[in-house]
Amino acid sequence: MTDQPQPDRTEWIATPPGGPRRARQARRPRPYTGPPSYPAPPRWGFPLLAWRWPLALPTHGPVDHAERAGATGGTAIAALWVTAGVGALATVAEVWRYVLLLLSRGDALSRTVLAISDALVGTTGLILVLMGVLTGVLVVLWGLRARLAATERIGVRSARPDWQVVAGVLVPGLNLLIPGSAVAELEHSLLVAEGDREKGARPSPSLLVRFWWALWAATAVVGLLTFGWTFRDGVQALADGVVLHAVNNALVTALAVVTALLIDHFMRLLLPPDPADLSLMRVHAVRAAPPPQRAARPDTARR
Repeated sequence: MTDQPQPDRTEWIATPPGGPRRARQARRPRPYTGPPSYPAPPRWGFPLLAWRWPLALPTHGPVDHAERAGATGGTAIAALWVTAGVGALATVAEVWRYVLLLLSRGDALSRTVLAISDALVGTTGLILVLMGVLTGVLVVLWGLRARLAATERIGVRSARPDWQVVAGVLVPGLNLLIPGSAVAELEHSLLVAEGDREKGARPSPSLLVRFWWALWAATAVVGLLTFGWTFRDGVQALADGVVLHAVNNALVTALAVVTALLIDHFMRLLLPPDPADLSLMRVHAVRAAPPPQRAARPDTARR
């Protein structure tokens, strides 16, 4: 029996140069020492822009004066309706006070009723003054922007500068003429832009503008008269002052309503119609229309 050669059991182990690497030791977290500090402002960082696609740099297009006038007009209309509501409540309060004055000639009135009347008159009067000032600023601002948009559309320049319009609204005496003429000029510019009037024609105010002009002048005159009447003394002067306040509040209410309607009418001429506001139309019948032209039927057609 002969000896069999044993197989080679040599095991080869490959290691990187320099021998096997040592296992990494876990680093201990360093304690927080505060935010980083630099000896000078760092020059690196993200640009002061919002995230955007490459090469899509933000650009500012031309200012659309019609859109600005539309935004201001919407705010002014909302303020006008609020002013109209407060003015109607103030008118009712003044009328109630005058009724109490008539009743007090023969009988004594309750202290609670008088307190409620005084509180209602004082509160509504103060709110009406504040809302009147705010609404006036918004309406004048809308008027200036609407004038600019209308004249820009027809390619002309307004002969009346903005400061004259503002001064004409604030200065007593001038405020009876300049606001109405400015509104008439604005209406004329809008109608020229629509093609309803010629550019060189003389402005002719519409019935709505004339009514607004007369109502504005009456409100300004009665308001000035009411303010001057407060300096008079006497029982009869106080009673007449209540009547004047009631009439003035009623005129302010009517003026706010008509002004809101006027601005809405002008904005319909200045801005394109909103598709959401247009009513849907459907064709029910076609009359007196020529018959449609039909192509000749080829000879190879089955029908």
